[in-house]
Amino acid sequence: MSIETLAIQGRDRVHSGLASIDTARLRQMRNTALRNCFARFGETDFRMEFVARIHGKEFINDAAARSVNATWYALQNTEGGVIWIAFGGDGAADYSILRSLALRKVRMLLCVGSDCQRLHEAFQGMVPVIEDCPTIGAAVHRACYSGLEQVKVLFSPATREGLDDESAGRLFRQEVNEL
Repeated sequence: MSIETLAIQGRDRVHSGLASIDTARLRQMRNTALRNCFARFGETDFRMEFVARIHGKEFINDAAARSVNATWYALQNTEGGVIWIAFGGDGAADYSILRSLALRKVRMLLCVGSDCQRLHEAFQGMVPVIEDCPTIGAAVHRACYSGLEQVKVLFSPATREGLDDESAGRLFRQEVNEL
C-alpha cells in the first residue's frame, strides 16, 4: 500500500494514524508499568496546530519548534508551498540543514524580531521573498495579504530567541483569529 492511496493525506496525519495503531496495541499490553508510562504522554501545545484557513491559506502554529531541527521536521511535513514565519536573533543557529527544504518549499520568509540578518544570509537566493516584520501580528498580516495563493503559513520560530512557546503560540493564534 502506498501513502497516496490512504484515506488520510499528509505525512503528519499518516504519522498520527500510525501512532493511533501503536496506541491501540499498547492498550493490549500486559506490562502495567509500561502501559502507564505511555498513558502519560500528551500532545505538545503549539506543535503543528491547525489554526484557520483564510483567503486560501492554511495557518499552522508550530511555536513549539524552538530549534532548527524542530523547524526541519515542520517544513518536511508541510505539503505544498510555505510562507515561513521565523524568529531572528540567534547568532549560533546553523540553518544549513534547512536550506534544501527552503529551496523546495518556502516561497516567502518573514523574519520576526530586531536582528534578522543571519536568516537573510542563510536563505538569500533560495527563498524568493525575505522580509523583516517587527511583530508576530505584522508577519501574520503580511502573510495573509501576500498575494501568494494555495500556501501554508507556518509559524515555526527555529530559535529560543523571542517569546516563550506558550506566549508566542497564543499570540500567533490570536493574530490569525483576528484577521
